[in-house]
Amino acid sequence: MGSAARFPSVILTLQNVLGIYCQSKERLPLLSNLKHLAQSLGLSITTVSRALDGYPDVAPTTRERVQAAARAMNYRPNPAARSLRRRKAEAVAVTLPTEPGRFGPPIFLNMLAACGQRLAEEGLDLMLLPTAGRAGEMDTYRRLLDGRRADAVIVVRTRLEDERVAFLKERGIPFVTHGRTARPDEHAFIDGDGEAGFRDAARHLSASGHRRIAHIAAPQDLTFAHLRRKGWLAALDEVGSSDRLEYTAQPTEAGGYEAAQWLLRQSAPPTALLCATDSMAIGALSALKERGFTAGREIAVIGHDNLPSAAFTDPPLSSMEIAAPDVGRQLAEMLIARLGGRDARELQTILPVRQVPRATHGPAN
Repeated sequence: MGSAARFPSVILTLQNVLGIYCQSKERLPLLSNLKHLAQSLGLSITTVSRALDGYPDVAPTTRERVQAAARAMNYRPNPAARSLRRRKAEAVAVTLPTEPGRFGPPIFLNMLAACGQRLAEEGLDLMLLPTAGRAGEMDTYRRLLDGRRADAVIVVRTRLEDERVAFLKERGIPFVTHGRTARPDEHAFIDGDGEAGFRDAARHLSASGHRRIAHIAAPQDLTFAHLRRKGWLAALDEVGSSDRLEYTAQPTEAGGYEAAQWLLRQSAPPTALLCATDSMAIGALSALKERGFTAGREIAVIGHDNLPSAAFTDPPLSSMEIAAPDVGRQLAEMLIARLGGRDARELQTILPVRQVPRATHGPAN
């Protein structure tokens, strides 16, 4: 048989394996696929696939809607194509920003451990991927999704303008974020009310006699940093303080040390340091000790995250944390709901923040 005669059979074989064959009422052959069906319903390909394949995590209303649309289109999946569809990664990916020799901000590790346990109950593996820099992170996202190595994504340490969120929305991949963006109504998220937490902490410091409450800020493109700074400024406005003493650095111990050194060199140094993260606060404690100050006596220091190490610094660090013990599990439940077709606008949670006063929470001298 010549090559020209073989081509039609090759094309039909590819259609049988990769496509979805359906017929109209007039019995005219039409080719469709999951992408077209998903687009017509405004759902992700993963959600439509799981609905058709009978996965229990899909909301009943969503499953019925998908099946009704498939019937209306005379949508009949080829068994070979369904077999290929079921061959999914069964994995959820999360990228963690790293520094040389360190794996991710410590605040996320315990949270993601709890998240991974809940996902495992649904047969999903949590895949942690260290990334260095924004360009490297986006390359990782493209490799993951182009290679179909993950069915869903968790985004941590969100930015006000977050290209990861835009990319995932464009690709139609189910995802949730730990933290918000400048447009939080557009995606599923869980977050702590850092703005209120920092407002309350600054109010307490003011009530304890502090008049120069400095802020050690993280980069302001990060949403958490922006909101915590906003809370600090709101409290200063309330108490009528005109001082706006602050220094922005990376949210690490080295960043906090650098910031505290600069602040302490000012002609009128602060009497209190309100730090964007515990890691920054721990660096600030080192700078204070180096200059002969005792945190909590001469200068108050407060962080955020309530890291396990915060209770064992010298002196023990005052902090604050999200007032919920199961944030990781809640994050997993939210992602499972997104995989099941729940609307992202129904999956948006802001949790309260509670203060954790320790020895560095002292009054002004």
